[in-house]
Formats: sequence, structure tokens, C-alpha cells
Amino acid sequence: RRSFSPEFKQEAASLVLDQGYTISQASVSLGVGESAIRRWVNQLAEERDGVTPKAKALTPEQRRIQELEARCNRLEREKEIFKKGYSSLDVGRDESYALIDRLGEQESIELVCEAFEVSRSSYYEYRQRRHRVDVERLALKAQVNRLFTKSRSSAGSRTIKGLLSEEGVVVGRFKVRRLMSELGLICKQPAPHAYKQATVERPDIPNHLDREFAVERPNQVWCGDITYIWSGQRWSYLAVVLDLYARRVVGWAMSSSPDADLVVRALDHAWEQRGQPEKVMFHSDQGSQYASRKFRQRLWRYRMTQSMSRRGNCWDNAPMERLFRSLKSEWVPALGYRNLPEAKKDVGGYLMDYYNRQRPHTFNGGIPPVAAEENLKILSGIS
Repeated sequence: RRSFSPEFKQEAASLVLDQGYTISQASVSLGVGESAIRRWVNQLAEERDGVTPKAKALTPEQRRIQELEARCNRLEREKEIFKKGYSSLDVGRDESYALIDRLGEQESIELVCEAFEVSRSSYYEYRQRRHRVDVERLALKAQVNRLFTKSRSSAGSRTIKGLLSEEGVVVGRFKVRRLMSELGLICKQPAPHAYKQATVERPDIPNHLDREFAVERPNQVWCGDITYIWSGQRWSYLAVVLDLYARRVVGWAMSSSPDADLVVRALDHAWEQRGQPEKVMFHSDQGSQYASRKFRQRLWRYRMTQSMSRRGNCWDNAPMERLFRSLKSEWVPALGYRNLPEAKKDVGGYLMDYYNRQRPHTFNGGIPPVAAEENLKILSGIS
């Protein structure tokens, strides 16, 4: 189909209106159909009388009027757009796209995109991306959900980022946080901790450690402490031995009685697990179990130096307090365990596997205690 410019149409109509041509003569002369010539003649006559046509104007004056009317109309429509939505200065890019979706039902996409200072190509790319399944993102969300579930809802974005890094997946903490939010995952927050206090000062056992928690090598300083866990219809007691170098649990024992035998069994476990080391400093609070004759004799047999916190000062044994806080807030069920064997199995799994080998530790720069000790062996050339 042939198309003609406004200037051509105006000249064709002028042959009839101004130069005495008949419609037939103008049609033959220009090679254009008579119906088209007649339509242009009528339009030019109306425009000369001051009527602005609905079609594209032929005269420069009427075209200018049409341009001004279109501009006014556009400004009114943009005004309505901002009444219904928000200026692109007030909302983010994704929110702008969502508003364009909604407002595009009443206005042209071109107009709405210009109002929000968004290119049409970017908007259409957003629409395609929105309907395209992001397989990699779905896979990452599945990994985040798996690690969160494995941590018993205790892992936050920083911990999950570290766990993903251990699996060879490099991702930022804030992206992990967004994925957790999309999945509705909220990590547990530890409850306030009530610290126990000793009632009797034991000046005969000095505080050799004196809060020097950063040590140079494994088996240099061990810490010990006792906590309680509900199992069945009564409390059970957990004694743990922690190597301060990488905060690794090296021994533990659990019993229904918080006596000297409990802490001795935890110490024996640690001593055997670590290859019967010598010249270890053992630090604890001033609990009666650690001050007992039986425990002190065992330390003497293992050639260990004993150190005790000052009375009523929980921070003198802060690494142990932090370990127990993590255990109870991250792992132990809110209602405890059904019986002691179940508690032993689950708590032992946390201490020796999850905490030691999987859980990132901020003290070690975001890697688990076992990995931190392995790194030291590599650097030292120890097989």
C-alpha cells in the first residue's frame, strides 16, 4: 500500500482548490485514486476554515496545533500515572517495573516507561526474566534450606555462607540473607544466660590462664566446664574439655550425677583422644568437681598444670560458656530429650561432628576447629 506525506497531500488538494483542476484531472496527473484526492481536498478545506482534523494534519499550522494538543494530553496522562504510582525517585527499579505492569493496562507501555525513566528494552527484559526459571538460584535455595535444616534452625546467614564456602560455593552473605528471607527461614536466637557462681574462693589454685585465650598450638591449654541438659524426667550433666587453640572439643562425658567421676571421665576421654599429651594447662571454674582430690590426682598423673577462674567471674572461662550457649541455642531441643542415651547420642554428634568438623567458627576465621588444626599441620609441615 502506497503512503503519502502530508506535504504531498496538501499539494494534491491545492491543485483542485487553488489551480482549477478537477478531481479527475488531479487523479490522472498524479496517478492517485479519485477517492484519495477527494478526501484530501475536503480535509484541506476544513483545515483552512480552522478545523483541526482527527487524522494527521496537512497544513503546518494544524500540525502544530495537533502537536501541542498531544503534548498537553501526554502531560495529563503522566500526571495521572504519578497519582496512581510513585515517582521513579521514590521507588526502586523492581518496584518501578511492577508499577509499569499495573499502569500499562490503562496507558501505553512507552509512555509509562518514559514517565519512570526506564528504557522499554530493560522493562521487556525484566518481563522475560520474571517468567524464566532461574535454575541456579533454585539450586542455591535448596542448599541453603538443607544447611539450615541440618543446623536445626540455628544457622544464620554468616554461618550458612561459611558452610557453603566449605562446599565450594562462593556466595555473599547478603544474598544468603535474601534467600533465607524468601524461604521464610529465621534462625534461633540464644536466650539470656544465667551464670553460676562459686561460693568459696580457692586461693591455693591460681588463675594461670588469666584470660589469655589465644594460644600458639594445640594441647597447650584445655578448658573444662559442666552444664545441665533435661533428659527424661530429670537433669543430666555434661562435662566438656575444649582445646583453646582452635576451640575444638577434645573430650566429653555425660551422666545423671554432677560428681568428680564425670569430669574425670571427660578428661580421660580428651587425654586418650589427643594421644596422651604432656605439659597441658587445664583451666576451669572453681566447681567442687574440679577441686576434688580425684580430679587433681588425675591431672598430676597426666603431668598437667591446673588453673582456676576467680570466684564468680564467668569471663575467666568465657570459651566454655560460649560453647554451651551455642549447644543449647542451636542444637538441644526446647523440651530436652526423652532419656539419657538419646541425649548422649545427639549431644555427642553435635560436639564431635557438627561443632568440630562442620560448623564455621568466627575465632578461626570462619572455618571449623578441625580444619583450623589441619591448616596448622600443613603450615608446620607436620604429617
